Amino acid sequence: MSTYGNFTAPIGSRRAPALRTVGTRERRSHLTAPRVPTVGIDIGGTKVMAGVVDADGNILEKVRAETPDKSKSPKVVEDTIVELVLDLSDRHDVHAVGVGAAGWVDADRNRVLFAPHLSWRNEPLRDRLSDRLAVPVLVDNDANTAAWAEWRFGAGRGEDHLVMITLGTGIGGAILEEGQVKRGKYGVAGEFGHMQVVPGGHRCPCGNRGCWEQYSSGNALVREAKELAAADSPVAYGIIEHVKGQIGDITGPMITELAREGDAMCIELLQDIGQWLGVGIANLAAALDPSCFVIGGGVSAADDLLIAPARDAFKRQLTGRGYRPEARIVRAQLGPEAGMVGAADLSRLVARRFRRAKRRRVERYERFERFTEAARRARDTA
Repeated sequence: MSTYGNFTAPIGSRRAPALRTVGTRERRSHLTAPRVPTVGIDIGGTKVMAGVVDADGNILEKVRAETPDKSKSPKVVEDTIVELVLDLSDRHDVHAVGVGAAGWVDADRNRVLFAPHLSWRNEPLRDRLSDRLAVPVLVDNDANTAAWAEWRFGAGRGEDHLVMITLGTGIGGAILEEGQVKRGKYGVAGEFGHMQVVPGGHRCPCGNRGCWEQYSSGNALVREAKELAAADSPVAYGIIEHVKGQIGDITGPMITELAREGDAMCIELLQDIGQWLGVGIANLAAALDPSCFVIGGGVSAADDLLIAPARDAFKRQLTGRGYRPEARIVRAQLGPEAGMVGAADLSRLVARRFRRAKRRRVERYERFERFTEAARRARDTA
């Protein structure tokens, strides 16, 4: 990496032991990790966003590129990531890189097992990026990195047991307990969107029917609006007029905008989505008993149009209601940069290795310079 000249010391032998201990170090060391700038990468289906983030969660600089469309080669996306990191490292002293990927990441946080919007299948992303960038790289699921950011710097600060739900095209999620991301035995915990809530319900792209995200997500919101518009329902006249009859142009942000302007159908659709959100949250509360649910993702921009009905449904569906403390339900604070910020902050936990390697390199260079200077003086006095 240009920041450190020709440093290319092999890091593979030190990488695995360090990453195996990251889970416990998350709990005890995030406040004592090196206060150095790191790069966070957020990889989605449409964009790759990279940013330099300081130890307080502030974004010093951000760049982005389009995700190579339907690339058949994982290397094309890998090349995009490397180009963005090298661009940022020309202007910043980068010590580590964290990647939040929209997909399943294994427990060792090396391989992307499956990414629905990219051609990654069992892809050793961490090793390949580490070899090319010559700094430690940490790879995690994007919902995990977003939850970490909200716990460290956003709506989840001070919470010991937190669940994050990301509402976008589908539903993602993450669990934090006592300052540690719970990833499960195989690394794929938090796939809340594929809990079955309606047996035999709507078909989900995952192959099953009745998944939660088919009733409470951006896709569900748009599907219901389009179905009403296609049926020429009187309640849909407002949105039909808005898109000038082009039903395919209906989007989630458009529905939210019209709801804010008072469109009755759009308000009702967000209420429906919110009620299903509350049902799912009540199920998660029964299983996990967190103190706080943080709602993020693009659909959360609807704010109380969505979250208020979710709170109402949660109170009605919560098992043991009236006899147990109720978890808070709050909107995420960090917006679309949460995954990037969290990935950068998590990578600081492995930045120590690079700092040590750099220090040893500098010390070797200084010893060599002293030896050379002593030899020169000896020759001059001979």
